[in-house]
Amino acid sequence: MSEWKEYRIGDLLQLEYGKSLMDYRNGMGTYEVFGTNGKIGLTDKCLHDEPSIIIGRKGAYREVHFAKRPFFVIDTAFYTKRKNNNTDTVFMYYWFKNVDINAMDSGSAIPSTSRDEVYELTINLPPLSEQTAIAEVLSSLDDKIYLLHRQNKTLEQLAETLFRQWFVVEADESWKEKPLDEIAEYLNGLALQKFPGDSLPVIKIREMRQGISENTDRCSREIHEKYIIHDGDILFSWSGSLEVVIWSGGDGALNQHLFKVSSKDYPKWFYYLATKHHLENFKMIAESKSTTMGHIQREHLSDATISIPPKEIFAEYDSIIAPLVEKKIKNNLQIHILTKLRETLLPKLMSGEVRVNACKDGIKN
Repeated sequence: MSEWKEYRIGDLLQLEYGKSLMDYRNGMGTYEVFGTNGKIGLTDKCLHDEPSIIIGRKGAYREVHFAKRPFFVIDTAFYTKRKNNNTDTVFMYYWFKNVDINAMDSGSAIPSTSRDEVYELTINLPPLSEQTAIAEVLSSLDDKIYLLHRQNKTLEQLAETLFRQWFVVEADESWKEKPLDEIAEYLNGLALQKFPGDSLPVIKIREMRQGISENTDRCSREIHEKYIIHDGDILFSWSGSLEVVIWSGGDGALNQHLFKVSSKDYPKWFYYLATKHHLENFKMIAESKSTTMGHIQREHLSDATISIPPKEIFAEYDSIIAPLVEKKIKNNLQIHILTKLRETLLPKLMSGEVRVNACKDGIKN
């Protein structure tokens, strides 16, 4: 570690303010637009044409992102320029990912991070060759995660397209129609504050979207097994933000306002895609509610039907769609494993607790 040297961030990087921009929300344009929480749209205007770190400046939840290509940043975020050749920009991005930006609050009415606060941060910086090697290790994990997400998007789109074509467009009038609540069981979660403890993470809408974090509530494991969520389970949030997901975050407890969807009669892909098929209609129903938090009721599951083909046709469809959804589930689990590995390695690599051999591939203690 003797070759690692301490620097002020202000001696290494220049933080530039983003600019005001109006025309970025229509999804049209060449350049990605970044705000305090990451990518927010496209534009034909370019603000900076070199790889840069984007640091959220204003807002309750500020984030750090990386822009590989020419980009634009609005005035709720900073972007960085190197002051010298001592730093690898990708390494510095990962270093900032290990910093709690939201803890740096200037005390203004809107939570914000000041440029001076960032400049006063200190970093123990390894030689440039080791910075690059560390960046390559972490980037390789993120690249793999990104590719798995892209593959999952393709698998999802293909499965949904086939489902819609076969079970909706080409459905024969002779096929029997069944409501969702006869195809599957929609198990509502518990008010888990009544089961205090720290054994199981409580899965709420936030965890469905973002995964388990240090802010996730916990509860006792002394709940019925049917309320415990496992990898591969289908979750449907029926209140607030309506979503249907395949869970891959490990064991957890099913909170109220979520359904765990399962079936003894039909395969997982079928009740997953059948629920997703009706999701937009469910959202419209929820939005029409006069209450603050829109929701659907069980009667809406009874009103939502899907056509069931004869067994031999269903079996043919099963042979094609089931592998697509199964592959997505496997990818989800791999994404979860790689993400945990990256989160574990990041602070250790940045502190020098784990070292990377800059001359040869691999990690050393």
